[in-house]
Amino acid sequence: MGRHRSDPMGLARLALAVLAVVAVVTLLVIGGRALLASLDAPTQAERERATATALATAGTAGREDTVQVPTVHIECLAQTCPTVTVRVPGGDVLQHREMSKGEEVSYFEPELDVVLSDAGTVRVTENGKRREQGEQGARQAFTARAPG
Repeated sequence: MGRHRSDPMGLARLALAVLAVVAVVTLLVIGGRALLASLDAPTQAERERATATALATAGTAGREDTVQVPTVHIECLAQTCPTVTVRVPGGDVLQHREMSKGEEVSYFEPELDVVLSDAGTVRVTENGKRREQGEQGARQAFTARAPG
């Protein structure tokens, strides 16, 4: 009877198989965690609302008798409101996208350039006063400035 010799190629194959299984399990764990994290992540609209609420709250902290009024508040009245653009003049673009029915956004910057692709689909309030609604299908652009 001879000795039993181990097959070096068999061991290499076994090691590669174990390595492949570990890699697949690792990828599944990472993918599952990423999927769960994305399901918990807020949408852009929710982030904008949270930012607007935080700004409003920060602006009134310690001054309960005054309420900060947004420089611009836009509400979508149609099923889909074509591109609404809001930007700080010479600075950041705060919004450049379509809006959905009932969606509202508020901005508190001192000066804002606003472009409405279809002014008849949105309701705009500037410094707490409702702007006259534009014509259906008409483009409208204006600059809003906070009082003071």
